[in-house]
Amino acid sequence: MTNDQVAGASAPARMRTRRVMVGDVPVGGGAPVSVQSMCTTKTADAASTLAQISRLADAGCEIIRVAIPDAGSLDGFQEVCSKSPLPVIADIHFDYRLAIEAARRGASALRINPGNIGSWDRVDAVIDACGQAGIPIRIGVNAGSLDKKIAERQDLTLPEKLVASSVSFVEHFKELGFFDIVLSAKAHSVPTTLATYRALSQELPSVPLHVGVTEAGTLQQGTVKNAAGVGILLEQGIGDTMRLSLTADPVEEVNVAWELLSALGMRRRTPELVSCPTCGRCQVDMIPIAEEVSRRLASVKAPITVAVMGCVVNGPGEASDADIGVACGRDQAMLFANGKPIRKIPADRIVDELMSEIDRRFEAGGKD
Repeated sequence: MTNDQVAGASAPARMRTRRVMVGDVPVGGGAPVSVQSMCTTKTADAASTLAQISRLADAGCEIIRVAIPDAGSLDGFQEVCSKSPLPVIADIHFDYRLAIEAARRGASALRINPGNIGSWDRVDAVIDACGQAGIPIRIGVNAGSLDKKIAERQDLTLPEKLVASSVSFVEHFKELGFFDIVLSAKAHSVPTTLATYRALSQELPSVPLHVGVTEAGTLQQGTVKNAAGVGILLEQGIGDTMRLSLTADPVEEVNVAWELLSALGMRRRTPELVSCPTCGRCQVDMIPIAEEVSRRLASVKAPITVAVMGCVVNGPGEASDADIGVACGRDQAMLFANGKPIRKIPADRIVDELMSEIDRRFEAGGKD
C-alpha cells in the first residue's frame, strides 16, 4: 500500500468524499458542513417562497430545497431559481418528467428517490437531464419508501436494507458515468440513523453524505433526536451537509443546525450563550436575565461567547474562556471580558450594560 493510500484510508470520512458543487456551495471533499432546509410554502406561489427563502438565508441557511408536486409548480419554481439568494434543490417524487423539467428550468440540484421514480429507463432519463444541465443529484433513500424487493427481505435489518438500497442506486449512477452524487438514507430512529450512516461511510467512502433524522417531530423532540443522531455522526467525521427535520418554522431547523455545529466546535456564526443552571447561592433572578440576554443576542452577528453566571462560584473563573460576561452577586454583577473584571453594575442594569458592552466591542467590527 502506498503512502497516499495509507493517508486516504486513515483520513476522516468527510475528507475522503468527492467534492460536489450545489450552485456555489461545495459539498464534500472536506468542505465545511453546509446547512440546508426546505420551504413549507407552495412552490407555485413564487413570492411567498422567495420571502421564506430570504428569512432562511438571513438565519444562515446555505442550500434550500423546494417541492415540485405537479406541473403547475414549474413556472413558480423557475422564478424562484432565477431570484433566490440560495442554490435551489428541486424535490421530486414519482414523476420523472417533473425532474427533467426542473433540471431545465434552473435547479441547482435535484433530490429524487430512484425507488419511487419508476423503471430504470425513467431514472436514466433524469440522470441524462442532470448531466446535460451540469447539476448534481441527491439520491434520497427513506426507511418509509424502500425499493419493494429490498423492503420485503426478512434476512436484513432496516439499516442493512437502507444501505443495500443506497449502494444499488449509487452503483447504477456510476455505471452511467454520473458521479456528482450526494446520498441520504434517512429514518426517524436515531439508532437506525447511526447504524446506516456509519455503514455508508465505509461502503461508499467517496460519496458525500447528507445527514439528518427524518420525521424527527416537533421543536423540542426533533431538536433532541437530531442533536443526538447528527451530532454523533458529525463528531465522528461522517456527514458533509445536513438538514435537521423539524415540524416547525423551517428557520428553527437552521437555528438548531448552527447551534449544533457551534456546540461541536465546527462552525459558528452567532454568539454562544454560556449560562449556569442557577442554585440556592444565586442572589439575583437568574432565569429571566439569561433569557433576556439570549433574546437580545439573536440580533448580534458575531461568533462570540457570552457568559451569564449566577454567583461568584460560577463567575469569571469557570467562564474564563468567554469573550464577555457577567458574574452576579447580591444586587449587582461584575462585568468581565476574557475572565478579567471590568466594572461592577447594578442588578437592574445587568442586561443593558452587558449588551451595550457587546455592541461597543463586537458589533462595530467583529471580535476585539
